[in-house]
Amino acid sequence: MAKWRIVVGLVVGVLFVVSAAAHSLLGWKELGAGLAKVSAPPGLARGLAIGWHFGGAAMLAFGVIVILLFLEARKKPAASLRPALVIGAAYVLFGDVTFFMGGFNPFFFLAFILPGLLLVAASWK
Repeated sequence: MAKWRIVVGLVVGVLFVVSAAAHSLLGWKELGAGLAKVSAPPGLARGLAIGWHFGGAAMLAFGVIVILLFLEARKKPAASLRPALVIGAAYVLFGDVTFFMGGFNPFFFLAFILPGLLLVAASWK
């Protein structure tokens, strides 16, 4: 397996882990403050918090899975990267939807589409 693929896969995996922390810690702080400003009902805020933090946990899990897959592929070039390919494709698809629904906000391109495309490229056989 080409070394660039391993490097890109590991970098994207680390990026997912870091973005998971930013999502859950910084993102919820901002969103929670916004909900408090509009006096959102406590049940609504709690439900949104649960979903928001699950998203962060999933991002963390994806990052760890990607890192482990590419570490394995470094040792065993025949190792399957299909799970990483699925994760990358999911990021691209989700990013496309949010990019269009979010008024072409470049954040969604940088947060989802670009890392997803990089992971797809590194995982493609």
